[in-house]
Amino acid sequence: MKRWLAAFRNSFAGLRHGFKREAPVREEILAFLFSLPVAPFVANSVWHLLLLWGVLLFILIVELLNTGIEALADEVSLEKRDNIRIAKDCGSAAVLLATFIAVAVWGVSLWQLVF
Repeated sequence: MKRWLAAFRNSFAGLRHGFKREAPVREEILAFLFSLPVAPFVANSVWHLLLLWGVLLFILIVELLNTGIEALADEVSLEKRDNIRIAKDCGSAAVLLATFIAVAVWGVSLWQLVF
């Protein structure tokens, strides 16, 4: 139980850091919070509701991993290095792809709601 409590504290510290210091993390948390009351009106089933919330959480997860990669890369070296640039670019690309998925899911869902 102590290990679970420590893991929860560490996880919460990561979320708090992201919210305080990273605008994209803050925006994604706010988007998810905004979706909590909106998604039930868009979804046509419980699974659809979970998908709408899940894709937003997925972006947040990928963004937090990207933030960790960038922090670690900056700790290793602030010099311009190809491998560090590649790591940061790949993290950024992962966030972009996660965002494409979320936009597609929400876009199709809203389309179906309207039409």
